[in-house]
Amino acid sequence: MSRNPKAKTTHALSGIRVLVGRARHQAGALSTALRKRGAEVVEIPFIEIRKPRSFKPLDAALKNLGTYDWLVLTSVNGVEAMWERLVKLRLPASNLTGLRVAAIGPATKKAIERRCVKVEVVPKEYVAESVVRSLKSKVKGKRVLLVRAKVARDVIPRALRKARAQVDVVEAYETVAPRSSRRRLQAALRNPKRRPHIVTFTSSSTVRNFVALLRPRSAGLDKILMASIGPVTSSTLREFGLPVDISAKEFTIPGLVKAIVGAVAEAGIDSVRFTRR
Repeated sequence: MSRNPKAKTTHALSGIRVLVGRARHQAGALSTALRKRGAEVVEIPFIEIRKPRSFKPLDAALKNLGTYDWLVLTSVNGVEAMWERLVKLRLPASNLTGLRVAAIGPATKKAIERRCVKVEVVPKEYVAESVVRSLKSKVKGKRVLLVRAKVARDVIPRALRKARAQVDVVEAYETVAPRSSRRRLQAALRNPKRRPHIVTFTSSSTVRNFVALLRPRSAGLDKILMASIGPVTSSTLREFGLPVDISAKEFTIPGLVKAIVGAVAEAGIDSVRFTRR
């Protein structure tokens, strides 16, 4: 046995097969972190990012950024989609200068700041409710632009309107279940050499689409642990009758990896492989 703590951490997930269901272009960070800890990673995207049916609402908002006081972004996908439209419309990035910007978490903040735009508010917890707590005392009488996915909870706009803000919600993208993933997912669950010990979920969309991809169910999910990035995702898992075996304390990709490593260390590899705690 190695006495080097770093070596122990590096191989903490050795022998554990983890299914990563993030969108193809976003799977890298989670997969890399898991592989560094010795996990065997199976990548099958549960979501695919698509353009909205119409860009008219987003374009109209971007052309009138000067009329808003706050810009709220809830995902990296939203940042990237918004930026693509700014470029497409040939609108200068300086149009964002007068806005106060709120980001739901560190990854979203980083994506915004890469474009040299200052982020004023990042909530302590990376969920919609925490965004509301951070903003509700700041938005009375203000105009707020919320850029998000087509399907999303209405926690932020509803609460900010209650705080007497004028909120415009525009869709920048939508998430769908990739058709090609259905066959791959069902085959992996049937194959003992591919069947995961742990499935990761990084958003409510990944949960909903995972369930949709399994229909009609061709393989059971017993003895597979479900790992959730945070409370909203956990709530969606429970809505579909799925357990939350592992839950991140910090609602980020590093937080999810840490939770998985901790669960394996606590339960033991054999327990993780074959039984649900």
